Amino acid sequence: MTQFGLIPPEEMMGEHGLDILNGIASGKFPSPPMMKTIPMTPVEAIKGEVIFEAEPDERFCNPMGTIHGGYAATLLDTAMGCAVHSTLKPGWAYTTMEFKINLAAPMTPKTGLIKATGKVLSRGRQSAIAEGRIVDMKGKTIAFGTTTCLLFDAAGRQQTQGPSDGS
Repeated sequence: MTQFGLIPPEEMMGEHGLDILNGIASGKFPSPPMMKTIPMTPVEAIKGEVIFEAEPDERFCNPMGTIHGGYAATLLDTAMGCAVHSTLKPGWAYTTMEFKINLAAPMTPKTGLIKATGKVLSRGRQSAIAEGRIVDMKGKTIAFGTTTCLLFDAAGRQQTQGPSDGS
């Protein structure tokens, strides 16, 4: 059974971002509380890339019976942000500065399992740009987008080397 909660700050600050993401996937760390609201499963995380799976259902429908665009936006924000998170060294954090999405095809409860991927396109000392895509199991693109994330030292230390783990 999935546990939900926040990772204690001292543990979060002592781990590389990729280790945090893989720790959530393995159950070492709890899943973020947001995943209770919009269930998604981490499938894979490597440096700069992540994959989540989700299955839209009627809880996320708008009055027309299609899945609300906010569902896709949340999945993409998560995948793109986690791709950025996977590049951070211990003590560093990120926050979404902006994101843009395009809804390319309708999603309904009959769509079934979907895959949300995130990939870092560009990474600097203070910001990162990532792209994301949601596809159905037939490979049809449902939504895609980009994000810009602010990178910062979560402990408030003076930035000297930047947030990359150097590998």
